[in-house]
Parts: sequence; C-alpha cells; structure tokens
Amino acid sequence: MSGKASYEFATATRILFGAGKLTEAAPAAATLGKHALVVTGSNPTRAKKLLESLKAEGLKSTVHSVTGEPTISDAQAGTECARQNECDLVIALGGGSAIDAGKAIAALCTNSGDPLDYLEVIGKGQPLTQPPAPFIAIPTTAGTGAEVTRNAVLASPEDRVKVSLRHPLMLPKLAIVDPQLTYELPPQLTATTGLDALTQLIEPFTCKRANPMTDALCREAIPRAARSLQGACQNPTPASREDMALASLQGGLALANSGLGAVHGFAAPIGGMFEAPHGAICAALLPHVMETNLKASTDRNRYTETARLLTGNPNATAKNGVDWVKDLVHTLKIPGLSTYAITEKDFPNIIEKAHTASSMKANPVNLSDDQLTGILQAAL
Repeated sequence: MSGKASYEFATATRILFGAGKLTEAAPAAATLGKHALVVTGSNPTRAKKLLESLKAEGLKSTVHSVTGEPTISDAQAGTECARQNECDLVIALGGGSAIDAGKAIAALCTNSGDPLDYLEVIGKGQPLTQPPAPFIAIPTTAGTGAEVTRNAVLASPEDRVKVSLRHPLMLPKLAIVDPQLTYELPPQLTATTGLDALTQLIEPFTCKRANPMTDALCREAIPRAARSLQGACQNPTPASREDMALASLQGGLALANSGLGAVHGFAAPIGGMFEAPHGAICAALLPHVMETNLKASTDRNRYTETARLLTGNPNATAKNGVDWVKDLVHTLKIPGLSTYAITEKDFPNIIEKAHTASSMKANPVNLSDDQLTGILQAAL
C-alpha cells in the first residue's frame, strides 16, 4: 500500500462462534441487563430455547416479532414496546431483518426524537447522542453478517427506499454465531443468503476501500464459501453449514470495515421499491456487476485474484471468476429481477436512487448510466 495505509477496524465487543454456542446467550445477557426485549422474525417459536434459558437465569423477557424486512414503523413499534416494558437489553434472534430491527430498536430506546433525525438519505443523518441499549445479535441465517455491522437497514415504504441508521456505538455487545441455528434453512433461502454472503466477500475485496485487515478476511473466506455454498443448498452437512456461517460472519466484518459496491448500491433502492428479498436481489445482480466492473477496469488484478480464490485454480483469469459465479447462480436456480415485477421502465428511477447509495460510492470503478442499465437488463 506504498506506505500510505490508513484505515479503521471495529467490530462487536465479543464474538462467540461454534455449534451449540446459543447456550451461552442467557448467561451473557444476565451481565448486561434484567429485562430483555427479544426481537424475532416471523416465526417467534424459534426463540423458545432462548426464552427458557433467559428465565432460568432470572431474566424477564418480552417478545417482539418483525414480519418481513423491517420498516421505520417496525423500529418505532419495537422501541415503544421496549420502553413500555422497561426493557434494558435487546436480543435479536433471526435473519438479517430481525437483527437490523433489534439494532435499530436498541439505538432508538435511548435516543429521543423522531427516527428521521438519525436516518441517512431521507432524514437528517444526525449522530446518536446516547449509547444504545446493550444489544446481542444471534443470526439464524448465513448471509447478512449484520451481527457485526454498525448500521441497521430500514425500509421507508412512503419513499420506496431502504436507508440506514448508522453509528459506531451500534455495534453489538455480543454476536453469537451458532451454525446449528441454520441447519433447518430451506434450500432456496440457503442459496440466496449464501450468495449474499459471497457478494459481501467479493465486493469488499475488490472495492475502493479495501485494506489489509479486510483483505485477510476475504482471502480466507472466499474459498470457504466457494467450496461449501452449493453443498449447503443441495446436500447440507454440519461442515458446509459451519463454513457458510463463518463466511457470512467474515463478510460482515469485511464490509463494515471497508465497503461494498454496485450490487449493494442497486439492492438498497430495489429492495425499497419492490417486494424482493435482499439476498435474492444480490444473487441476481452479482455476476453481471462483476462482468461490467471487469470490462470497465484498467487494473484487473483484484478480479484475477478473486477468480483464483473462487476456483482454486492458480492460473484462473478474471473472466473465469465471472463465469464461475454465473454457473453457480444458474445451478442454484436464482430467479431474475423480473420475478419481482421489475421492468425496463423502472430502470431510470432505480439508477437515480442507486447513485446516492453509499455502497455505490465504493464500487471499484465509476459506472455510467448506460453501464448500470446494462447490468439491470442482464439481471432481469
């Protein structure tokens, strides 16, 4: 880095990884508070073991469920629930949606005013004035890495966009990544969340803000995801589930401390405008963004190295990496964007909003509107 290295690296205060680590959640929670708001996804019965163990530790708990990807209103409702029940701790158990909701609730519990005061893009983007309530993140999918990031993504249906509530203090006090919690994931959800995890390794590795710390994570994790993603979808084993859980965690660490790119630059507006799951959007876009970035780049070294990490072939070319991802997306039967009622007439609006997304600013090359249109066309 020519003696000019300058970067920051921050993450959750404590990370526990491994099969069976869920059992350590309640004892840890007992050191952080007395009454937990337990945020779950659409299936709150998943939290039964956690709730029982919290009770055994002498903690009170109140359950708050979030259906679908969280909105600003969901975060407000959860915050009100936490305040009414005098919760002093937030635990999120679920996919990225539950974790983002929990993270936002923990922040808003202790910071008065309207959520728009703190939201990026559509709000004032003001920093938090008080530390959030202690927050524990327990993912049940292997994809988002939200358990180690400093932002919560919330949808604004009125504005048809997704925006972030972001602050360094929003990093969880504890992240528990237990691969056993992903064993029951259905194949299609395993595929889309897994491709999101892979995207969150490839984009930080190739983006403008890559640094030695995140590079080390990506170099270790890209081959891990590459060798296990298809197997986790088609013939899952404890080993493949563990690989994907760890790759997802490493992707979260990488993106939070470097940046992303055009895949996530598009995913924010598309997810806000259409009923489309975040992981599915990323999966549909990834090979086409890689191909366009490669054609627009004068320096192909990062994409060449990515190809060698994906394929395990020390002589692989950058194009081999793009082809490998295309083949994987085809094998896993990832649907195109048209599945979500996206048409060419939506492209100008999507592109206009994508230009303002923070992720787009870290893309390795600046892409023209024509190039962005080409990506969307290919991903339909």
